[in-house]
Amino acid sequence: MVDRIADPWGPRTPYGSGQEWPVRVDTFLDGDLRAEDVDRWVQSASILHSNGDALDIAVRDGRIVGVRGRAVDRVNHGRVDPKDLYGWQANNSPDRLTRPLVREGGRLVETDWDTAMGRIVARSRELLDGPGGWGHFGFYTSGQLFLEEYYTLGVIGKAGLGTPHMDGNTRLCTATSAAALKATFGADGQPGSYADVDHCDAIAIWGHNVAETQTVLWMRMLDRRRGPNPPALLAVDPRSTAVTREADLHLPIRNGTNMALLNGLLREVIRNGWYDEAYVAAHTLGFDELSRTVDGYPPERVADICDIPAADVRRAAELLGGSQRLLSTVLQGFYQSNQATAASCQVNNLHLIRGMIGRPGAGIYQMNGQPTAQNTRETGADGDLPGLRNWDNPEHIAELARLWNVEPEIIPHWAPPTHAMQIFRYAEQGSIKLLWISATNPAVSLPDLSRIRRILRAPELFVVVQDLFLTETAELADVVLPAATWGEKTGTFTNVDRTVHLSEKAVDPPGEARADLDIFLDYARRMDFRDRDGRPLIKWTTPEEAFEAWQECSRDRPCDYTGLSYERLRGGSGIQWPCNDANPDGTQRLYADAVFPTDPEVCETYGQDLDTGAEFLVDEYRAKQPGGRAFLHAVEYRPSPEVPDEEHPMLLTTGRTVYQFHTRTKTGRAPQLNSAAPDVWVELNPADAGRLGIAEGDLVGIASPRGAVQARARLSGIRPGVVFLPFHYGWFDQEPEARTPRAANELTITAWDPVSKQPLFKVAAVAVTRLADGGGVPAP
Repeated sequence: MVDRIADPWGPRTPYGSGQEWPVRVDTFLDGDLRAEDVDRWVQSASILHSNGDALDIAVRDGRIVGVRGRAVDRVNHGRVDPKDLYGWQANNSPDRLTRPLVREGGRLVETDWDTAMGRIVARSRELLDGPGGWGHFGFYTSGQLFLEEYYTLGVIGKAGLGTPHMDGNTRLCTATSAAALKATFGADGQPGSYADVDHCDAIAIWGHNVAETQTVLWMRMLDRRRGPNPPALLAVDPRSTAVTREADLHLPIRNGTNMALLNGLLREVIRNGWYDEAYVAAHTLGFDELSRTVDGYPPERVADICDIPAADVRRAAELLGGSQRLLSTVLQGFYQSNQATAASCQVNNLHLIRGMIGRPGAGIYQMNGQPTAQNTRETGADGDLPGLRNWDNPEHIAELARLWNVEPEIIPHWAPPTHAMQIFRYAEQGSIKLLWISATNPAVSLPDLSRIRRILRAPELFVVVQDLFLTETAELADVVLPAATWGEKTGTFTNVDRTVHLSEKAVDPPGEARADLDIFLDYARRMDFRDRDGRPLIKWTTPEEAFEAWQECSRDRPCDYTGLSYERLRGGSGIQWPCNDANPDGTQRLYADAVFPTDPEVCETYGQDLDTGAEFLVDEYRAKQPGGRAFLHAVEYRPSPEVPDEEHPMLLTTGRTVYQFHTRTKTGRAPQLNSAAPDVWVELNPADAGRLGIAEGDLVGIASPRGAVQARARLSGIRPGVVFLPFHYGWFDQEPEARTPRAANELTITAWDPVSKQPLFKVAAVAVTRLADGGGVPAP
């Protein structure tokens, strides 16, 4: 096999427009094992990114010993991301949590499940029976559990406790995706299909390092680019990456200026007549206001704001305006930056005014960053209501109340759901007194980490952590619950292009670790949550029963799962939603009929002001008379909330490396992946490095008003005035006495987009200084 550390994307299999992407099956087995040594192969899919690559788990002697791609699957045609190829080894790591832990005398000590759950339930009952009740509970979950677990958690929170304080780390990576889709189209759900890569004649990549974050999708793009009639490629990113080096046109814009760029590009498309006037008139609202707003962004003004040549703005507009089948993909460079939702909506605007939606090759991926981020949004484990329902629509609340057989009043709907940053603010203020964190590591991943650590250490906050390892967050908990992970439990998850996969249990979890579903069910049973007839609120006991309950919740909603089943998902390819009697094989592309879920009785939101985040009232929404038309949003560019100054003259952007995922909880324990990227580094432009006296490999200090970190220098093609830090690196693999500050989020700001509430990780002002000579040794 090709060395997938040295070559993360593997060999090319070129193909042309409209052709089938060739199959290439990637396999990795432990040691000297061969395929014939495997006892059995168990169906699953990828867990270390959002692409949704189908794979099989190799089992020998009751242990996971490798993986291989599933050739029949529509998503990956057999290919596997390097993180999945090697990351399964974390399952077998000797430092897995195998028994519950509780805090005694300031230390975490092992205990039994009854003791651990007893403490959680006792504190829960004390809070629920006291003044403030539901307001004292906060839940912060992940994008890596299964659909069945999220739905169970959502029902516990929204119908058992009645708390609106539920969100997940998907707020950090996918909230703007959902917000932009809802704002434009009326409901969540990606319009496009991965198969659009097979048909497009142009690809626009907006702040998305797809080569490192969704490597199999990048393989598909590269294979089209190496075949006949390759698509043109535009990349917007202040860094030099594999994507920007492949691109026909790279726009290395200044951090935080995405909105100005898109306004300028839309101006050129409209002024040159490169839009579909008939489609706009029939299927959209807001074109006149959009035209007036973007008309104030000629290429020269955009060039001045974004610090790129005006000629490149025109070239980019020509590429976008001249394509016949445009595919766009958007991720963190937009989502974690200034005016996140507004800028992402401009990409939607581009596709709508060109009529580039709902047909082969003309698609949008408002991407996710995690494997099950889509499911948190669909099932109500985060700030949304289950079934993509509208929290402000009384009939949607009544539907859920009938489904769960509870009084409508218990379901939180008196105000917008509480987003993650506000949940931690409430914990800081003392109103949230129990915070349950599952499968995520906010002590490394949230902004302004010194503040987050203070919150989690507060003696009045009861912290429950449910995870695989003693993470940086688990070290601060009052109770730690050992969880099972992928390969050790059964469930489904849904990827970016709405493809649902089944992941089967392959092996038993270690020691006393339990599936997250079983933990949530145990909590519900011990709390004795009941419906209004006195029966148990949670009526399922197995993953398949939970899936069937979810199907009923999704019935007749945009994310209809009623045509799916475990049996249908076994053995072949994943299937896209909506899947029901009308679409038994799933729906490849949404909005082929140009009818959007914007009707007031269907829509997931009545909208927000994209500048301020203010919620619109239902009467305001009805007055627009959307009638199944999509919304074109017009917004002026505003500068970032933090810009460089004399004391902090450079801009920090954070992001990923292909070899690590999130806070390295799993990938840091896979030898190949950790050896490839064992420590943090800082990227600088050579001109900046020369001015600061920094050479390749030197130890560098990076400081913001919130904290400081140290990293080895790596000189690169990043734009001048910008530095980059990967955000993966906490301190779990460092001895306590040798820990050095290296988490990028020591530096980032407590600020968020007004609509999506996604933190702004891309626009912190920093100062950079040389600390020590690296001897010319390259950075890790």
